[in-house]
Parts: sequence; C-alpha cells; structure tokens
Amino acid sequence: MNGINCIAIMNASVQHTIQTLYGRKDARFLPVASGLINHTHKVEADGQAYICQQINTQVFRHPERIDANLGMLADYLARQAPGYLFTAPVKTIAGDTLVCIDEQYYRVFDWVQGSHTIDVVETPLQAFEAANQFGRFTSLLKGFDAERLHITLPDFHNLSLRYRQFEKALQNGNSERMNDAADAIGYLKAQQKIVQRYEAFIAHPDAHKRVTHHDTKISNILFDDQQKGICVIDLDTVMPGYFLSDVGDMIRTYVCPVSEEEKNLDLIYVRKDFLNAIREGYLATMETALSAFEKDHFFFSGEVLIYMQALRFLTDHLNNDVYYGSRYPGHNYVRAVNQIRLLEAFKAGI
Repeated sequence: MNGINCIAIMNASVQHTIQTLYGRKDARFLPVASGLINHTHKVEADGQAYICQQINTQVFRHPERIDANLGMLADYLARQAPGYLFTAPVKTIAGDTLVCIDEQYYRVFDWVQGSHTIDVVETPLQAFEAANQFGRFTSLLKGFDAERLHITLPDFHNLSLRYRQFEKALQNGNSERMNDAADAIGYLKAQQKIVQRYEAFIAHPDAHKRVTHHDTKISNILFDDQQKGICVIDLDTVMPGYFLSDVGDMIRTYVCPVSEEEKNLDLIYVRKDFLNAIREGYLATMETALSAFEKDHFFFSGEVLIYMQALRFLTDHLNNDVYYGSRYPGHNYVRAVNQIRLLEAFKAGI
C-alpha cells in the first residue's frame, strides 16, 4: 500500500479511555513515525510495552471485519500451530479486541521484545527471510478455509479492474496530462496481454485461493537481532487471494535498489540475487503447497504487480491525483514511469 508517513498525537481523553479499558495505569503514549495508513503509538505501562493503533477508516471502512479476521486466524493458529508468533490484538478488561472511542477505532498489540523492522531491503538474506516468513504464514494456514475471511479492501489486487479504471481515465481524464503522457499510455496499452494472462491464470483450476497477506513490503516482517525473520505483521489486508499477490509485491518492492519515488530511471534495474532469494525463501515453505501450474507462473507474479502499480499511478495522474495525492506536480506520473522502467527491466531479465 502507498501513502505518506504522518505522526498524529493522541489526545489526552482518548489516552485515558484506553488506559481504563485495558487496565493500564500511568501509560506513556509515544507516537511512531512508521506506517503509511494507521496512526500508531508505542505505549509503555506497568513495565511492559505495547503498540496502539488507530485504524484509518478512510481506507478500511469496516474495522470490525479486520477484527473478525484476526480473531478467526488467531483461534486457528492457537490450535494448529501454537508455537507460531501471531500478533493478535490484546483483549480489554471486557474481552474486546477492538474499541470505538469518539467514532474512531483502536486496538492494542503486544510489543515483541528483541524485534525490529526495516524499511529498505539491503541484502539478499533479508529478501530470503521475508519471503520465507510470508510463505510460512500462508503455509501454516493451508487448512483454514480462506473464503471465511472478510474482504477488507475489495478488488485490491484485481488487475482487470485496474485496467478498466485506466481505460476510463483515458476517456474522462485530464486531456493535457494525457497528451504529455502519450508514451507511457502507449506502453501500458501495449502490455494489455498481461491482463489477459492474469485472467487466464485466475480462471485455471490449478490456481488456488489461499490466506494471503497482500502487502508484503519488507517493513511488514519482524526481524530479530541476528536478522532472522520472526513473523509477519500488519495483517489488515489479509484476505482470500492468489499467491501472485504476495510474491508479486515482494518482487516489485525488493528487487530494485531504488523505490518507486526515484526520478533517475538509470538507477532502476533488477537485482537477480534478490529475485532468486525471494523464490528460494518463499518456496522453502510453500513449494509443496503450490501446484505445478502456479510454480510455472512464479515470476509472472512480478509482471502482474509491477504492471498493476504502473496502471494505478498513471490512472491517478490522469484523474488529477485524486487517490494517492501528490507532493509536487507530476508526482504520480514520475511514479508511473518509474514502474514502467522496472517492468521493462524485469521482463527483459526473466
């Protein structure tokens, strides 16, 4: 998911209510600058540490669905994989895992001692560990009926829909921006066969829906002090999905040494050792779960997610930046061209 980091200071009244609901006196609330969607605080109370999040209801319009999903997964893993560290919400004194205060929704998690997150993938080992943990998460839940999960972000990784939205932007979008972006538009239209291949994939009987994270950036993995992966976090986007989503998002965000914000296209290339690390790490836990058909489409997942993000950025640019917003004129166009270059490099290298 994309957005802009922000720090929101929780007001004293909300802090007091949370302390009361959780039975924690004299808690200290420290805003955390990580995370792009939800407002997060580290809470120190009674010699223990916690994470308190305010759910962004502009993005997640039904927080109760997220809470229900986490409850179902926590119950299943407690029975089937009791040794796995699942970051389930802490219960209030009344036994609730989601609380509503002044029409805003909050939940609290235990702070995992000895853990840390990273924002940028710097080594193939980090890519391997992250892929291994995301694969492990899905593998441990192979006996769970994914269709029981609520959809928290409808059509989040629906490439067909994203292409239709792109076509609509070409009909109704900013005509001046369309003229300036003619080359990018032409390239994305020429790659429409990726959509057709995606649709053939999801229609195939050997393409299976599983419990899928859908937001596999490196910062959604907890690491220990030896740089070993501990577990996945930030589970709001966990829904039924195809492995393409998790693997493709890792490929999109791990294999290039610069981010989607980079303007210098000469810095965009595919680090093959990182790409191989993703494959090795994911298949270490998922190889027996994936069908032969799915394995044949392993690297296609990268095409799907990179192409989808290029479509989304350019669509937003043509629609005057109504979804992602922009920090400067042409910001989403820069992002779109960045992802187009990454797609070119990825397709040339596989």
